[in-house]
Amino acid sequence: MYALLSVSDKRGVVDFANSLIKLGYKIVSTGGTFLTLRENGVEVIEVSEITKFAECFNGRVKTLHPMIHGGILNKRDDTNHQEQKKRLGIEDIDLVCVNLYPFKQCVLNNATFDELIENIDIGGPTMIRAAAKNFKDVIVVTNYEDYTPIIDALVNDTCDYEFRKSLMIKAYEHTASYDCFIANHFNEYTYTNNEKMPTTKLPNKLFIVGDKVMNTKYGENPHQKGALYQNDGLDGDFLDDFHIIKGEPSFNNLLDLSNALKITTSLLDNDKKAITIVKHGNPCGFALSNSNEDISQLFDKALVCDSVSAYGGVMCVSEIVDKEFADKIKQSGIYFEVIYAPFFTAEALEVFQCKKRIKLFAQYSNEQILQCKKNGIKPMLKIKKSAHSYKQIDGGILYQQSDKILQDEVINSELKTPNKASAEQMQDMIIANAISALSKSNCIVFVKDATLLAIGMGMTSRVDATHSAIKKAQDMKVDLSGCIMASEAFFPFKDSIELGAKIGVACIIEPGGSIRDDEVIECAKENNIVLYFTHRRHFLH
Repeated sequence: MYALLSVSDKRGVVDFANSLIKLGYKIVSTGGTFLTLRENGVEVIEVSEITKFAECFNGRVKTLHPMIHGGILNKRDDTNHQEQKKRLGIEDIDLVCVNLYPFKQCVLNNATFDELIENIDIGGPTMIRAAAKNFKDVIVVTNYEDYTPIIDALVNDTCDYEFRKSLMIKAYEHTASYDCFIANHFNEYTYTNNEKMPTTKLPNKLFIVGDKVMNTKYGENPHQKGALYQNDGLDGDFLDDFHIIKGEPSFNNLLDLSNALKITTSLLDNDKKAITIVKHGNPCGFALSNSNEDISQLFDKALVCDSVSAYGGVMCVSEIVDKEFADKIKQSGIYFEVIYAPFFTAEALEVFQCKKRIKLFAQYSNEQILQCKKNGIKPMLKIKKSAHSYKQIDGGILYQQSDKILQDEVINSELKTPNKASAEQMQDMIIANAISALSKSNCIVFVKDATLLAIGMGMTSRVDATHSAIKKAQDMKVDLSGCIMASEAFFPFKDSIELGAKIGVACIIEPGGSIRDDEVIECAKENNIVLYFTHRRHFLH
């Protein structure tokens, strides 16, 4: 029995080879794997001894030979195949262990175009696909984590059809994701004189590849199955920044948490603290502080907008949750299904221990927090922003570049009225603009003193969103006078401006672009409202 081992990821390969030898396999190998095995005392045959043909073209051709692929692909139960095999002097290869050239790592290392081309594996995928096609007769291995289960299955004689089939599926997933990554990279970037530049065209073929992170309890509803997959890109491991402290994340939890984290991180810096509360994908509470306000004070401000909707919501907190803040949350009497923070102290966890339904997730592990303390670094919330956005429709996928809120979007906006905003109002406009951009259209946001006061979102008309926000503020007994009003898209009529004037809006920030912009501007002037146009729309459907 022959086992062919050719891996770029050499973790565990020596022990695996030795275990196979004990089971009666002869080891065949190539290039760097051959040297690694031989240097570690493994009895190994170089592939050229099988093919009777030396590696050539700087190693580009090693295993592309009938003596290799015939040994992999011949069907052991086919008389014709067996007669051909005997006539050609081909030996069976019963196990193929291959993982591929590190193309992704080369991208991470900013390799040149020529270096990337040399790290496109040819022989490896061919051997994997051949072994996977003939999985009934050949064991195909593409992941070092499978070494131990495979040895156990061989020892215990449980390497049956279903086990081999599961390895076959993994093999095709491995080669498919590898090819998709290469295609996606070259669709996204072009190289001129080895200089990498983003392309401006959209790809003719769209490949969405992800690694499964976890099952969710169910999908959006109990009758739907659900799971989380992380992008097979360059963003790293999802679980590096997501640590389950208490509870099981659901499908809807992760959707809400993603939006809460987007809002929080888009407005956060080292001198600020922030709390965002999201319910059913939309914010119902937000507050931004300065360094003089503690997180407990900020919590009260975050509840101003809609403490009713906050019940059962997802709360994202920019600061470490300690016992004092945990007590504050508990004493509020408001049930939060999820709290996400950089970290929870042991004392805070004791406070939440009796809360059976609450779920606690942290961005930092114990070790990471200790490292931050050692280096004098504040553990800041961060988000891995995707460059692309996908939306499924029946029969297809809509693809686009992800929307971005520019850092200077509000600062560089165009003043359309004689009077202008104060520095404090400008800060509130930045907050209002970001929240409106990250809420479902049509959306109207009211902000004052770095606090979300009211929001109307997901409406079929902008004036309805305005009515909804004002009505909610009245129900919550929130005074909107002197606030900032923001819209993620232009006002098609002046009716929303007139409603804003009645409740005392001081400033409005919106993209502009309506055929009735002049009427909107004139209405703002008549009511002594400061008006700015960003000229950047943020629809979110």
